[in-house]
Amino acid sequence: MSVSDFTPAATSEAGLSAALRLGAVHLRTRAPEALAAFYEQVVGLTRLATQDTRIVLGAGEAPILVLEDAPDAVAPPARAPGLFHTAIRVPDRASLAVRMNVLRARGIPFAASDHLVSEALYLDDPDGNGIEIYRDRPKADWFKPDGTLEMATLRLDLRSLAAESAQLGPAPAGTDVGHVHLKVSDLAAAHRYWVELAGFEVMARYPGALFVSAGKYHHHLGLNVWHSQDAAPPPAKASGLAWFEIVLPPAEIAALKARFAAAGQPLAESEGAVLLVDPSGNHARVTAGGKA
Repeated sequence: MSVSDFTPAATSEAGLSAALRLGAVHLRTRAPEALAAFYEQVVGLTRLATQDTRIVLGAGEAPILVLEDAPDAVAPPARAPGLFHTAIRVPDRASLAVRMNVLRARGIPFAASDHLVSEALYLDDPDGNGIEIYRDRPKADWFKPDGTLEMATLRLDLRSLAAESAQLGPAPAGTDVGHVHLKVSDLAAAHRYWVELAGFEVMARYPGALFVSAGKYHHHLGLNVWHSQDAAPPPAKASGLAWFEIVLPPAEIAALKARFAAAGQPLAESEGAVLLVDPSGNHARVTAGGKA
């Protein structure tokens, strides 16, 4: 994928600000302990809490993944919408090199790409959930002079990355969920839901995919139909993505609810969270955080 494959981002009346951040991604699994061990030993996350039906993993004090014990979970159909990958963002290039060193030491297959805005490693967990581990380049380097986001998928210079660190170790404090990439069944419907209603802004387009964000980040959400065009949502108890968390200031939550209500789609709430379910069956929960 070259830079020229991306068209300039469409303008939108973005309803979300740079105050948005992503919280933990919740995954259903039939084997939470085995999956937790993978994320601890390979991805470098730390077990923050073990509860009756869930394991919370993170870095520093920040939760990144919550593994939900689902003994009756079934594998989703191969083409079903759902999680394409959870993108775990490390704070610097040396931290990315450490993760690559661990993958190599453990013989874990991985892919690698230079996206100009970021450098990324890709792998799958034992349940088949996609993982991206990446570090951002400085935001000042993301845009062309005309304001267009400059992204690409190029070969990552692994030799240069390896020179950053020879160490093995856990993910450092400051590691978080940088973005979530979703498989959807209809890109136009996903655009209406996540951009026109939820308030994200389109940052880049690619055949079969949209990249949307708040506050001019390169993307908080990826949306693609590469393998899921016109596919039905997965079963309610499917393994994989249960939901992911979007954290917003209270005023932006109120505005989000108003946009949906004006469109005749009032949002449900549960335990203090606003519940989002896109047309492909992907779930998110919006919680309050940051400045009012």
